[in-house]
Amino acid sequence: MAKTDTKGKKLERNGLSDDQLRAIFRNMLLQRQLDNRGFQLNRQGKIPFALGSEGHEALQAGAAMAFHRGKDLLAPYYRDLGLALGIGLTPYEILLSLFARAADHNGGRQFPNHYSSKDAGLMSFSSILAAHIPHAVGAAYAMKYRGERGRAVLVTCGDGTTSEGEWHESVNFASIHKLPVVFLVENNLWAISTPIEHQMGQPEIWKRAAGYGIPGHRFNGFDPIETYGSVNEALDRARSGGGPTLLEGMCYRFLAHSTDDNDMTYRTKEEVEAHRKEDPVPRFERVLLDHDVMSAADVEKLKRDVLRETNEATDRAEAMPYPTAADLYTHLYEGAWQPWQ
Repeated sequence: MAKTDTKGKKLERNGLSDDQLRAIFRNMLLQRQLDNRGFQLNRQGKIPFALGSEGHEALQAGAAMAFHRGKDLLAPYYRDLGLALGIGLTPYEILLSLFARAADHNGGRQFPNHYSSKDAGLMSFSSILAAHIPHAVGAAYAMKYRGERGRAVLVTCGDGTTSEGEWHESVNFASIHKLPVVFLVENNLWAISTPIEHQMGQPEIWKRAAGYGIPGHRFNGFDPIETYGSVNEALDRARSGGGPTLLEGMCYRFLAHSTDDNDMTYRTKEEVEAHRKEDPVPRFERVLLDHDVMSAADVEKLKRDVLRETNEATDRAEAMPYPTAADLYTHLYEGAWQPWQ
C-alpha cells in the first residue's frame, strides 16, 4: 500500500519497494559524486578526459532498476555512468576505466567512460554516434534466432544520435523482425552544441515510432519512478515476444558536453540555471523524505558513505599499474600477436 505524505498525496511507486527506491537514490548520488570526481581528476591533470551524466541521474537509475541482471544485455552510450553502476559495475571499475589502468575490463585501452563488462552484460561501444545500435539489434536478433525468451536488449543513445542513418536502419530492422530490444533515447536537448530545434523537424522523437510500426512513449526522465515504469513495461514486452519499443526520456545536461567543451559558447548560464530548478537528485531526496522512505539522518549517512566509497575507489584505482607495452597486440589478432605473422 502506498504511503501518504503530510499533504495527503500518495507516492506512485510503480511496484518499487522501499529498498529499491533507496537503491535508486544511492545510484543517483554515486553518479553525481563520480561525475564530479572525473572532472576534478581531469583538472588535476591525472586523466585526459571525462564526460558527465549530471542531469541524467534519475533516468539512468530508474532504467537500470528495470534491467534483469544475468539475462538482459545493455548497449550503452558514453554518458551512461548510472546505467553501468545500476547493472553491477562498481566505482572501482569506473575509476579503473578513467585512469586507463591494466586491471580495467578493457585492459586500459578504451576511451574514458567507455565501460564494458561481459559478466554484467554490458556491451562495449564506440565513440562514433549510433555505431553501437546495429550491434545491439544484432544481439537481439541472436536472442530471437535461438528461440530465447525472458531476455531483452536495452540500447541507449542521446537525441543527436537519432539523426544518424544507423539509428533509423536499426529501428527499422528491429521492427521488421519484431526483435526483443528497447531503444531508449536520453533527450537532454543538446547534441553537443546543436540544440534540438536545429537538429530535427519533429522534436518529439517518440512520435517516429509510428513510422516503423512500433510503440513509442515519452516520459519525464527527471522522475526515476516514472522512468522505471516506462522502461520496465517496454522490457517486459520485449522479453515476452512483443517486439521493440521506442522510448524518449526527457532530461537536461547540466555540465558541458565533456571536459574539452565550453558550453557557454552555445548556451547561457541563465538557461542552465533554469533547468537546475528541476535537478532530479534533490527532488528525489525530497520525495523519499516526504514519504518516510528515508529519514534526514539516513540521507546524510548515505551521502557520507558514497563519498567514502568514491575516495577509496579513486585511491585504489590510481595506485594500479598501467598496461605494459608487451600487451599492445593482445586481443587484436588471432593466434600470434605479431600483426605481420
